[in-house]
Amino acid sequence: MIASIKKHLSHDAHPAVQFIKYAVVGGMSTVVHMVAFFLCGWFIFPSLGQNDIFVKLLGLNAPQIAESVRAANAAYSNAVAFMISNTFCYFFNILFVFKPGRHNRILEFLLFFGVSAVSMTIGTAIQTVLIARLAMQTTFAFIANIISSLLINYTMRKFFIFKN
Repeated sequence: MIASIKKHLSHDAHPAVQFIKYAVVGGMSTVVHMVAFFLCGWFIFPSLGQNDIFVKLLGLNAPQIAESVRAANAAYSNAVAFMISNTFCYFFNILFVFKPGRHNRILEFLLFFGVSAVSMTIGTAIQTVLIARLAMQTTFAFIANIISSLLINYTMRKFFIFKN
């Protein structure tokens, strides 16, 4: 039993197990990202409107903010959350999911962040358009951001950054 658990936690796990581990690490990283995003959006860069589901769920009062300011502040909050969650994600991916070593550690880390920066930029652009042009709630626009980033990141990390 213990040997089986060690095998599944190793980098040599079956591809299906690897994907499950990636999903778990990604889920944890997403939670870290969301917590950082909403904390920044509430305390540092106000970007949550009174009708936002997060505000309603917690029974908070949000200030009235112009859509363009709210969209820009959401982008700033996302950038801060990106730095925090991406560092968390890198370390858990090399511990449990992917084999490091295709590149030296510094280049690997920079590539990891570079790919994530591209996917975050695309996701943030989608989020910004959804808020500024379609007046979508910040929470739903953020979910669209996360989904697009997830798809780009997995593909690039699996095939270009880490060993298979």
